[in-house]
Amino acid sequence: MTAVTSSSSGGSSPAATDRRISERIGGIAESATLAVDAKAKALKAAGRPVIGFGAGEPDFPTPQPVVDAAIAACSDPKNHRYSPAGGLPELREAVAAKTLRDSGWEVSAAQVLITNGGKQAVFEAFATVVDEGDEILLPAPFWTTYPEAARMAGGVPVQVDTDATTGFLPTVEALEAARTPRTKVLLWCSPSNPTGAVAPRELVEAVGRWAEEHGIWVIADEIYEHLVYDGAEHVSMPVAVPGIADRCIVVNGVAKTYAMTGWRVGWLIGPTDVVKAAANMQSHVTSNVCNVAQRAALAAVSGPLDAVEEMRAAFDRRRRTIVEMLSAIDGVECPTPKGAFYAYADVQGLLGRELRGERPKTSVDLAAAILEHAEVAVVPGEAFGTPGYFRLSYALGDDDLRAGVSRMADLLAEMS
Repeated sequence: MTAVTSSSSGGSSPAATDRRISERIGGIAESATLAVDAKAKALKAAGRPVIGFGAGEPDFPTPQPVVDAAIAACSDPKNHRYSPAGGLPELREAVAAKTLRDSGWEVSAAQVLITNGGKQAVFEAFATVVDEGDEILLPAPFWTTYPEAARMAGGVPVQVDTDATTGFLPTVEALEAARTPRTKVLLWCSPSNPTGAVAPRELVEAVGRWAEEHGIWVIADEIYEHLVYDGAEHVSMPVAVPGIADRCIVVNGVAKTYAMTGWRVGWLIGPTDVVKAAANMQSHVTSNVCNVAQRAALAAVSGPLDAVEEMRAAFDRRRRTIVEMLSAIDGVECPTPKGAFYAYADVQGLLGRELRGERPKTSVDLAAAILEHAEVAVVPGEAFGTPGYFRLSYALGDDDLRAGVSRMADLLAEMS
């Protein structure tokens, strides 16, 4: 069990009256994945042919029927006005129907809160059930936003380590070893960002029963629910363990499934008292989500999954390609992910070797060298709580994927 510390730099604290940035906000680290993506885009804008594996962003356009719904919404005056802070009633109904269709969980529209993307859903879930000093169990590797959102809510993130021997999945024994009287929440993400691990049904059931037994809340991130491969199955915890439903909050959104990262529409689903409290907070923080984006999301979740399946098939092809190419690099080990669109490569075998006059000692150092010399952007494992790894998103074009990994391989072949 490890308390997760912020990755932002520290230093002596000035007197409270002299502090320009609050301690709470000053301690928040920038999103590592967005930072890598921004740097890659800045270098490309400066004329360098950088290939970025940083952001988890599908390279496909949003499906045309979704775009058409947004275009029509722009011309409807009712979308030019405020709407309910909790979301358009018809979208909340549609998300409830989509949840029953896709995961088998029957919920009411009153249990759905529409949010400004999945990140807001994660933060509001923490903020609604976590009090100052409550502990949140975070199986590592974890998405870089989880610990920062937990801290902003006053919680204490506690890292629960996993590794390739367990398929990057936590065991009930590991969770129990990390549990203390202050444990309030378990963050559960399957399919996983950053590893692509998919928890089998028996593990979901075991973890759900453990959480139910100890009165622990589960915040389940299901944003990658449709992106599973090799016969893997996404299992929703409140469906597998109905007894946890009254202490479970599911967060999701349209970003990954429908290639709608920029539209910023997510949601959380939970007990009605939690949803009402979170909606009260949202009414003061952002008011309603953009109505045009909500109309687009309504078309997405109400429509067929044909475009989703086409994207999933492309991701599957790229998944096999990237694993094969990374595994062929001396010193790199890359397990085959069963979900999402990330490869999580172990690069510990490369650390300390000489590369163009330097000896990168950490995956941060090695990622910087690869960006400088191969013009390829990857996210080092330090961002996810596990140094010695790289996360590479394969949600980019096939040609760029092959070219980027080939550049990496050529550079790393120089190491001695």
